[in-house]
Amino acid sequence: MKDIIDFISRVFVSMLFLLNGYFKIINFDGTIEWMDSYEVPGIFLTPAIILEITAPVLIIIGYKTKIAASCLAGFCITTALVFHLDFSNQIQITSFLKNIALAGGFLIIAINGAKKFSLDYKKN
Repeated sequence: MKDIIDFISRVFVSMLFLLNGYFKIINFDGTIEWMDSYEVPGIFLTPAIILEITAPVLIIIGYKTKIAASCLAGFCITTALVFHLDFSNQIQITSFLKNIALAGGFLIIAINGAKKFSLDYKKN
């Protein structure tokens, strides 16, 4: 049962990033404008999209899970510190804490790796 829960948990935590990566693609110009409002160069958008699509897929299939989870943990912490520091706004506080919580979840995956339903497990 714990192997099934591990797999389902990896899918759940990854879906947010897959969807956001897709939304960034279909609203590329709008995302660039939003990033510009935070003085973040648009050149970072393409790598962010690649990370938000590639890393979740790797986590879901359980391939190079620890590396992918570590990358997303770093991404979550970075985006929290860049985009969600307006603590006078409750939505920003919640977004900051959600990013930190997601980073914690990814760090747990990074430490423990994927279980039975993963390519990493099949390689061992």
